[in-house]
Amino acid sequence: MLEMHHRWALLPTMSRFFEELAYSDTPLGPVSLRRKEILELDGLEVFEVTLGDEFLMSSLFHDAEVALSRLGLGAVEGDGLDVLVGGLGLGYTAVAALEDPRVASLVVVDALQEVIDWHREGKVPLGLSLTGDARCKLVCADFFARVAKGDLTPDPARPGKLWDAVLLDIDHTPEALLHERHGNFYSVAGLDRMALLLNPGGVFAMWSDGLPLQGFMDVLETVFGDVRAEVIVFDNPLQRKKSESTVYVARRASDDQ
Repeated sequence: MLEMHHRWALLPTMSRFFEELAYSDTPLGPVSLRRKEILELDGLEVFEVTLGDEFLMSSLFHDAEVALSRLGLGAVEGDGLDVLVGGLGLGYTAVAALEDPRVASLVVVDALQEVIDWHREGKVPLGLSLTGDARCKLVCADFFARVAKGDLTPDPARPGKLWDAVLLDIDHTPEALLHERHGNFYSVAGLDRMALLLNPGGVFAMWSDGLPLQGFMDVLETVFGDVRAEVIVFDNPLQRKKSESTVYVARRASDDQ
């Protein structure tokens, strides 16, 4: 999940230990996985993902990624859930989803094979937890292109599969995008296609930087009707302040509604 957490970018810090664990040139630019100890935080070990000169994610900030899973799955009824996560990142959303015993299968879609390989090779702390869980499958694909085509199914033998929950964490916000081609997804037409990939009563939940955007809430309500936005407040020890993210939760109507 290469999400651009630009407001959480780490300030310059003193480090007695720094290591670049992986580096690759990708169609989106050079992507790097780094590990360091932050002296200001008693030598805390932190993993960072960067794309070019921008920080995408840090293990120092993962409250919102965990909340995305817990709030999204908390809105889903029933057992034997089929769940899809859009965006892998450092794996916090996916691992939190697997902690729900009702999850029968979890597919994580990420556009960069390099990020998937980090997890399979154990280069990130949660990687082997994901790859070691038989319920979990990591797939290299463009989430937005798959939705536009009307099929998120990774298995060609099961086209048109519907999901009990789709949890998305890729762009900064619906207005600050990792790539301009993602823009149509956040429209009524794009979210209509997303809703059709959910089972009746299924949930679409999404992380976004900052506070809720009323314009996007209006779009969600046009498509889903049953919508809420939860603000996640967490400590930012490097900037010595609180920061906020938003988790949007939208439910597809059940057949009997």
